[in-house]
Amino acid sequence: MTDTTARVKRDGKHFEILVDLEEALKFREGKGDISQAVLTGSIFHNLKSGENVSKEDLEKNFGTTELMEVAKVIIKNGEIVKPTDYVNKEQDKKYKQVVDFLSRNAASPTGTPYTPDRIEKALHEANVNVKNKPIEGQINEIMDQLSKILPIKIEKKKLKLRVPAQYTGVVYGTLKEFMKSESWQSNGDLECTVEVPSGIIMDFYDKINNPTKGSILSEEIKQ
Repeated sequence: MTDTTARVKRDGKHFEILVDLEEALKFREGKGDISQAVLTGSIFHNLKSGENVSKEDLEKNFGTTELMEVAKVIIKNGEIVKPTDYVNKEQDKKYKQVVDFLSRNAASPTGTPYTPDRIEKALHEANVNVKNKPIEGQINEIMDQLSKILPIKIEKKKLKLRVPAQYTGVVYGTLKEFMKSESWQSNGDLECTVEVPSGIIMDFYDKINNPTKGSILSEEIKQ
């Protein structure tokens, strides 16, 4: 269990509570239990000094004095402070996921695979910023940075897609990560060309087909 501060600023004042980091993050995602996340019996202006918030301040800024109701707002809408060691562990985990993905899917321009150690070293040399989001959504950016240090390529599949108008908003964010060209039709449909790493092609299809009930037309373009 990792204890940390969750806080929000309203009316120029801080409102802070002590929380269990993992439980608070789960609650923010809609999965956790608020009673397990909150570790204090009061709301504070300053948790370290123990400066309590008055009932008047709570009522004015949250419309309630109920601890758990205020805590829900703080966790959902405020900042959950992540300790440095936690951030470092999360970053290490993301790096390992990227190294694993590239060691399975990438190679030199001549087709020679790279060892995980060589890939990890190159990631650090290139100061690659691995973000806290799915790898498939940032792999093109990672490759752009990494290629400055290491000649590397990933086998990709090029697809031509036609997305019905009613689903464009649902999947556009996913498509944008891999999009090479786009053309909006007069009826609102989207025609686009994407290039997707072969190693995640099935995950890509799942992400665009599930929310659109399989209504996207796709055609592989031979390169």
